[in-house]
Amino acid sequence: MIDIKFLRENPEAVRENIRKKFQDVKLPLVDEVIEMDAESRKAQAEADDLRARRNKISKEIGALMAQGKREEAEEKKKEVAANAERLAQLDEIQKQADARVREAMMMIPQIIDPSVPIGKDDSENVEIQKYGDPLVPEFEIPYHTQIMESFDGIDLDAAGRVAGNGFYYLMGDIARLHSAVLAYARDFMIDRGFTYYVPPFMIRGNVVTGVMSFAEMDAMMYKIEGEDLYLIGTSEHSMIGKFINQIVPEDQLPKTLTSYSPCFRKEKGAHGIEERGIYRIHQFEKQEMIVVCRPEESPMWYDKLWQNTVDLFRSMDIPVRTLACCSGDLADLKVKSCDVEAWSPRQKKYFEVGSCSNLGDAQARRLKIRVQSADGNKYLAHTLNNTVVASPRMLIALLENNLRADGSVAIPKSLQPYMGGKTELRPKQA
Repeated sequence: MIDIKFLRENPEAVRENIRKKFQDVKLPLVDEVIEMDAESRKAQAEADDLRARRNKISKEIGALMAQGKREEAEEKKKEVAANAERLAQLDEIQKQADARVREAMMMIPQIIDPSVPIGKDDSENVEIQKYGDPLVPEFEIPYHTQIMESFDGIDLDAAGRVAGNGFYYLMGDIARLHSAVLAYARDFMIDRGFTYYVPPFMIRGNVVTGVMSFAEMDAMMYKIEGEDLYLIGTSEHSMIGKFINQIVPEDQLPKTLTSYSPCFRKEKGAHGIEERGIYRIHQFEKQEMIVVCRPEESPMWYDKLWQNTVDLFRSMDIPVRTLACCSGDLADLKVKSCDVEAWSPRQKKYFEVGSCSNLGDAQARRLKIRVQSADGNKYLAHTLNNTVVASPRMLIALLENNLRADGSVAIPKSLQPYMGGKTELRPKQA
């Protein structure tokens, strides 16, 4: 959510930002905000005048009563009563106008960084850099669920009977590999100075609307029926929510946190064959990184965060690339974002395994996360988040890039301590 003062003073800049995000349907919101904001401020000004007049009259009534001028005092009291009625009207006018302003402001996208490429959707994201050599073996690589089935490592049919499509059972060595990846990612981030958290897996509605747009909320979140609680789609939601209505001393920044959680997502819409299996699912587990910092430091932390993910994947010898997300692919609260994609030898292309985002002061403004400097000055923090690793999507990259011609899978050295010293997995099915 942008600053209302910025919109008042720079309405055309806000409109141009909306156009850059190809959301022209939202252009009327700018005029609506300006109109409703003016109505609210006008009501506030009249109310302030009436309150000042009321205070003055109250003193006059006291003086008149002291002088025994009761009739004149009663006339003044009538004026106070009339003012009270008008104040109630103005209060309601202002309340309604403010509510409409806030609703509209929640829908107007954050001002994007000048470096963000302009494009309509993710097909226009721009490759930044590749890391590692993407290789395609001479033998055919099976679909990822087939690889897992060769180790008796997955049961989609049973999961379908229990929970429906979009769920899975992981078993045996595949389940252990899944946990090993998460444990390694946890320790990887701790070694980089991040504090480890296991957060709440449910959050209240005011936290949901504080961390994401209405469109994201509708597309992602599962609500707990009869309660003001939602299942988290990522631990970023509860981790940023941790700071709601807080004033953080400046000398305690930056807050660098890494958190584990299961994640629950509706994943609305139809998806192609490459997004079936365990690629796009309703439940998965993830290690996340979150930073709360001073505004001037957020560009630096943005670069550090995505580099952490690249380094993690490269430590497992998985080729990756980074993509700058274009304007049309940015969620409304994001200032800038990039995706990390892993190489798929089977598909002969890269696929998304993580996303890094700088949200500027958007979440902080909604959640009232402020920083207090040594001189007592208060200002909004900046928040950032990035995927360390999302499993089982990571398993797809890990299995495909380490599959051998005989069906066995080599375990990267970095993961071997988490697999009881195993160096490979051998298939159990011919």
